[in-house]
Amino acid sequence: MNRDLLRDLYAAVCAALLVLTAVLVGAAIQHRDGSLRVGWPPLLASWDPHVGPGTPAAVVVAAAVVAYGPSLAARLPWRPLLFAVWGTGTAWTWSLALVDGWHRGVAEQLTTRNEYLPAVGRFHDIPAALRDFTRHILIDSPDNWGAHVAGHPPGATLTFVLLDRIGLGGGGWAGTWCITLGTTAAVAVLVAVRTLADESLARRAAPFLVLAPAAVWVGTSADGYFAAVAAWAVALLALAVRGVRPGLNGLCSGLLFGLTVYLSYGLTLMAVVAGAVLWVGPSRRPLWFALAGFVVAPVVFTALGFEWWEGYRILVTRYYQGAGGVRPYGYWVWANLACTVLIVGPATVAGVRRVVVRLRPGGGWSRSSPRPLAVLVLAAALALLIADLSGMSKAETERIWLPFAAWLLPACAFLTGVRGWLVGQAVLALLLNHLLLTGW
Repeated sequence: MNRDLLRDLYAAVCAALLVLTAVLVGAAIQHRDGSLRVGWPPLLASWDPHVGPGTPAAVVVAAAVVAYGPSLAARLPWRPLLFAVWGTGTAWTWSLALVDGWHRGVAEQLTTRNEYLPAVGRFHDIPAALRDFTRHILIDSPDNWGAHVAGHPPGATLTFVLLDRIGLGGGGWAGTWCITLGTTAAVAVLVAVRTLADESLARRAAPFLVLAPAAVWVGTSADGYFAAVAAWAVALLALAVRGVRPGLNGLCSGLLFGLTVYLSYGLTLMAVVAGAVLWVGPSRRPLWFALAGFVVAPVVFTALGFEWWEGYRILVTRYYQGAGGVRPYGYWVWANLACTVLIVGPATVAGVRRVVVRLRPGGGWSRSSPRPLAVLVLAAALALLIADLSGMSKAETERIWLPFAAWLLPACAFLTGVRGWLVGQAVLALLLNHLLLTGW
């Protein structure tokens, strides 16, 4: 076994020990006073070993990706590869979701009291609902919003309102929307990596983007959909700075970035990843097109009566009125990182280790094709750490941080012993979904 691979395994073992520590310490704290507000720390889940209709498909998809993924990723033409990644990732995500059955795994996920769909009926008059939105954020306000509606700008809820308006109402369609769009994030990441770095690196990363444990939460949570919107915003910006229709792609990127911050307050931190794209790209001119596109969402929402900054200010108060005021920062500031290990898997931990090594003097850092990919990975890690230290992400980060985790996964392109790492990714996802009943 070569020295690099051995060090990769050490990094994976250290990450596993972090998770084990978070589980043991979290269980003790939760048993003592219940302050963590999760059933199976550090995840919002409960211990419930089970199988379901998605189990055989999940095993088959995992085995197929391990056996054939690396070779197909190396030889398929680029566009068919992108469709293969989306199709296989969709099959993987659907099969994991259906381990819990159609109703529990998909159709009912977004219909519970704290989710988005119960609020759809209150948006008969959309402008009036937006003008009144901030008045119902606080817990002690009349007819207060459920936790997820209150915890996000109204763009998130409006997505499901508009689906309902076109005849796609209910939890089944909402879940299908989130999975269908959420699985495109992998395609967006591959487009960005190929554009900014190198096609061979994108191809090496492809099987890991398909078989990510994050798929457990992409199916079914709205954050998977948010991750895809943010990922395409970054991918289009990457194309723009590389001179591929810079005006159109820059404008569309800005539109999506604007939408992103009206889907989730925390995704303003995607500006860190966008900054990394601008840093490694050869042209800054598309920035002006992106800024022009970005202002559209704020102008529209503000004109309709919703003020983003006011909403966020009130949300901070609401956060500490609820679980955020109870959950101990001293535990979650490091246990959140254990959640991240579980969504990105041991292979990504090893890949990030290889990225960090390049920062050391004599570590092989250069201006060759791996450098832009390393910058993207480190930018995503920085955004995630800022979110962690902010104290506004205590628990449930297995879904909240999906948009940042998507940009850590391509670090796996630097690994050797690819099939062994893919097995580790698949086993982790299968164990999570079959031993735990997750909150999403």
